[in-house]
Amino acid sequence: MMERIGTFCKRKNIEVSARRYGVDALGAMAQGLFCSLLIGTILDTLGKQLGLEMLVTIGGYASAMSGPAMAAAIGYALQCPPLVLFSLIPVGNAANGLGGAGGPLAVLVIAIVAAECGKAVSKETKIDLLVTPLVTILTGVALSAAIAPGIGQAASSVGQIIMWATELQPFLMGIVVSVVIGIALTLPISSAAICAALSLTGLAGGAAVAGCCANMVGFAVMSFKENSWGGLVSQGIGTSMLQMGNIVRNPKIWIPPILTSAVTGPLATCVFHLEMNGAAVSSGMGTCGLVGQIGVYTGWVNDVANGVKASITGFDWLGLILISFVLPAVLCWGIGQVFRRVGWIREGDLKLD
Repeated sequence: MMERIGTFCKRKNIEVSARRYGVDALGAMAQGLFCSLLIGTILDTLGKQLGLEMLVTIGGYASAMSGPAMAAAIGYALQCPPLVLFSLIPVGNAANGLGGAGGPLAVLVIAIVAAECGKAVSKETKIDLLVTPLVTILTGVALSAAIAPGIGQAASSVGQIIMWATELQPFLMGIVVSVVIGIALTLPISSAAICAALSLTGLAGGAAVAGCCANMVGFAVMSFKENSWGGLVSQGIGTSMLQMGNIVRNPKIWIPPILTSAVTGPLATCVFHLEMNGAAVSSGMGTCGLVGQIGVYTGWVNDVANGVKASITGFDWLGLILISFVLPAVLCWGIGQVFRRVGWIREGDLKLD
């Protein structure tokens, strides 16, 4: 019986694995969120700052499609047939809407189940055009109604606890959040999706930005000797995930960025009071396309507009620049030099293929 199920799943390209769901689907979900909510937020902010109502309108349309965009991206990562892929669009809309603040996590779970159910029945009948969308949509929307509010509330509660703890213990939690999210950024998983799923904003979001920047800018500067300007750009505004192969070969090269994040995290929370009050997904982006910094600025603008913040000060900008660029570059480079001298980092250890 198990052999027959295994054969069927293989034929249908249904692979139940941590990599397929925790890496491929999660990473794709973050891209879908980036191409809808995040871009929409950026356009909305630009439109308001420049007085261009058209950009505000376009940004609103883009942000409204975050649920469908995430579900479609997940379906793409799971290699769904076209009918299943397109049927995930209404599923994502339902899951995200009913999931509330924790909508991204609800979309991840429900879209995966709906996608695999749709793949299971795809092309199994002569009326595939009817059966496949029906199964995918009914499964997804029914699950959304049944479990999306609970998933969303659970994710939101975890995020609220982390943010509350960071407000209560900014030094300790500044270290924890910065280090954990920074590590997640470099691992082949999505730190952006994690922050979005937990709705991680405020001081905790600022610590997350610090951790991401420590890894991205840190690796970029520390490996400049091996990778020159191309490596600086690809890691500094791209992703530190490029170093994952080198980390596997020599885990010690990861210590300098991690130590750097343990320093910049509490500096962000305790000294500069750096908060991410833009889109939560920005908390896990760091300097990737400068999305983290744009998110912080968006939060400032919103806070000023809502009367929460009197104005954007020079100290705000100083903190953002130091935490995002200067300190990660200086600290990680300095620690890296020490590691090179004691032989923990050898020539070529940081070379990108």
